[in-house]
Amino acid sequence: MSTWILLRGLTRESRHWGDFPALLQHECATAQVQALDLPGNGSLNDQQSPTQVADMAQSCRSQLGERRVAPPYFIVAMSLGAMVAVDWATRHPDEVAGCVLINTSLRPFSPFYHRLKPRNYLPLIDLLLRKRDAEYRERTVLHLTSRHAVAPEKLAELAGYARQSPVSSGNALRQLLAAARYAAPAAGPPVPVLILNSAEDRLVDPRCSRRLAARWHTAFAEHPTAGHDLPLDDAAWVARQVGSWAQTLAP
Repeated sequence: MSTWILLRGLTRESRHWGDFPALLQHECATAQVQALDLPGNGSLNDQQSPTQVADMAQSCRSQLGERRVAPPYFIVAMSLGAMVAVDWATRHPDEVAGCVLINTSLRPFSPFYHRLKPRNYLPLIDLLLRKRDAEYRERTVLHLTSRHAVAPEKLAELAGYARQSPVSSGNALRQLLAAARYAAPAAGPPVPVLILNSAEDRLVDPRCSRRLAARWHTAFAEHPTAGHDLPLDDAAWVARQVGSWAQTLAP
């Protein structure tokens, strides 16, 4: 049985994976799937978010220890979560069987204006610094991260998560700081890596993932129409890509 760990990105939580865990379970029939929250998000929203990616990785390791889930782990991670996965696999490669990195951007491979497109600066600052109701916030986030129309009931569901487990502005800023200051190793982690990205990502320039895959010589696939939140826009495609890649690693 393989163990798959799911990590979300900036201010998002395990419930934002939606149908993906079940789809991954279907593609990898013997998989045990565990979705974790980063400190400050979701079930851990009462904790202070670290300003170092390494501390986020340590939190994930501790959570799995408390759940008595033993390594090795495959890690599927988005955006900031993918930075956590890279740090984890670099520092503790004996614990990681492989990483799937979705729409991430890493220093020193991409400039800051590719890692977060400048047209998003003002909307993000507005969300961080001004009091907004949950539906407004989620509608704005979806505009930045999805290329598909989201049904009203889905918007209401996501707004409900935000009301139940609100992420403070301070924690959001701390997560942004952690992402901005993290620098990945030049050669990449010493484990198998699959990089997935979205050609229509409006938040992060798709060149970030393309460049990273080329520099690290990893497996790579690009979705032609999805936005930054690739598992939201096409969870089935992501699950198929991960399942096919996992088969290539089987002994």
